[in-house]
Amino acid sequence: MVSTSSMVSSNPTVATLSRKSSASLPNSNSPFKSRVVAFPLAASVSVLLWTNPVNAGILSGFSGLESVPGPQLPRIDFLNKWNEVNQKKYEELDSQFKSSKVLKELLEKSKQNKEKNQQLIQDKYCLRGAEWGVGDCSTQGMTEQERNDFVTMLKKKTGEQ
Repeated sequence: MVSTSSMVSSNPTVATLSRKSSASLPNSNSPFKSRVVAFPLAASVSVLLWTNPVNAGILSGFSGLESVPGPQLPRIDFLNKWNEVNQKKYEELDSQFKSSKVLKELLEKSKQNKEKNQQLIQDKYCLRGAEWGVGDCSTQGMTEQERNDFVTMLKKKTGEQ
């Protein structure tokens, strides 16, 4: 069996590398090692804790390009007339749609659904409060039978049962 020390010494390249690597390491008691760790640590802490106000420089107080009005573009009569005709057409179609029976029916259904859904949400919150014993629908002070009847009624009302 060959020992590791004889293997290192028999190979001159490995022996040279091992001597160089051990020579390049600083001594653990060396003050140099503590400086190597302390200086970057101190620099990092000083950068993190140092606050410097931000200056906008030359543009400080400048309101920007949006505040400067652009030049007046030439008006083209053909486009102005076409735009006026289209605007009148769109206004007429909007007024017809706003007065249509379909829109009135949809708005009425939407209003009814909103009221129904709002009541359903309130009932679900009431059921949750009754089960947990908190809020406006709390069952504190009720007997066990009254509580069960109340929760069963709320479940039927919300459609959970």
